[in-house]
Amino acid sequence: MSTGTALALVGGCALITAMIKATGPVALGGRELPAWFASIVELMAPALFAALVVTQVLADRRELGIGADTAGVALAGVAIWRGASVVTAVLIAAAATAALRAL
Repeated sequence: MSTGTALALVGGCALITAMIKATGPVALGGRELPAWFASIVELMAPALFAALVVTQVLADRRELGIGADTAGVALAGVAIWRGASVVTAVLIAAAATAALRAL
């Protein structure tokens, strides 16, 4: 890929992203979102984050892959569920993953 092609691709992606982000304010025109729609929007971020975590933990190129990192994330999830801090959960995930990879 030439430098000009890469710059055009990056510029096109930036332009499309800006257009997508501008769609909401242009469509609403400064009005408030309805309460039912705002509650749906609030739930989208955790759902998208969960999907990202699942795909990163379970994906192994083109196959489903369950390994040490999956166990680490699962233990961190249990720790968060039981009330541990985020730092503690990250340390648990790192320690569990390292221990399982060392085996």
